Amino acid sequence: MLYVITGPPAGGKSSYVAAHATARDIVIDLDRIATALTGPGAPQWNQGVVVQRVAQRARFAAIDEAVKHLDDVDVYLIHTMPSPQARARYRRLGARIVVVDPGEDVVRERVRAMRAEAMDRVVTRWYRDYRKGGSHPVTTQSSRDW
Repeated sequence: MLYVITGPPAGGKSSYVAAHATARDIVIDLDRIATALTGPGAPQWNQGVVVQRVAQRARFAAIDEAVKHLDDVDVYLIHTMPSPQARARYRRLGARIVVVDPGEDVVRERVRAMRAEAMDRVVTRWYRDYRKGGSHPVTTQSSRDW
């Protein structure tokens, strides 16, 4: 099964995966990929443009290969803001969409405490475009509602 975990930055997507995925499952997380691609001492958040570009390409390759093996393993894909094309592909693959959103106030507090200041714009965009301006905490959501 393909699980697409979505939600705002600092919303708890990685924690959700840590609580649900097993050691046998495949986890595709852009943040983890970017961290794996950088040298010792690099910041965990806010990697440069080149690192993000390389990480994105690695993520696309990982997704393309992982979906070939859905009969053998579960795949957890963290994707904060999937495009309409990505959402359509995930639906075609029969993905279960999981939205992790503890609410905008909680997210903004976490971003202030843990992330780069620029991440606040991503939070604003997520709530504007994906929650249509509203903040209502949610744990999961089926693909038909997405």
